[in-house]
Amino acid sequence: MADNPRVTVDDVRHVAMLARLGLTDERVRELAKDMNTILEHMDALRRVPTEDAEQALGTGPDRLRLYPDAGPPIPLMRTPESFAPEMRAGFFIVPRLATHEDAELSA
Repeated sequence: MADNPRVTVDDVRHVAMLARLGLTDERVRELAKDMNTILEHMDALRRVPTEDAEQALGTGPDRLRLYPDAGPPIPLMRTPESFAPEMRAGFFIVPRLATHEDAELSA
């Protein structure tokens, strides 16, 4: 597998560019290696014979019953406005990630 990787360094760079991530060459190589290791594990799992395995509890037609979330919301000790730098229409406004800005500059 190491001689013929499924995920190349170029693949990682392409995805990083799409996600606007600024990655060093070393980190790109590490991620390609990690992703290929994960794919090797998936290949090993795919080869495990499961035809005679019993179904796991809580799955299938007799699975555990799901209950709707119920109960009152738990109030915060402080209002979100007291610790959020900025809010709009009940949502937290967060600054853009610096890694996204770096990727835009290098693109």
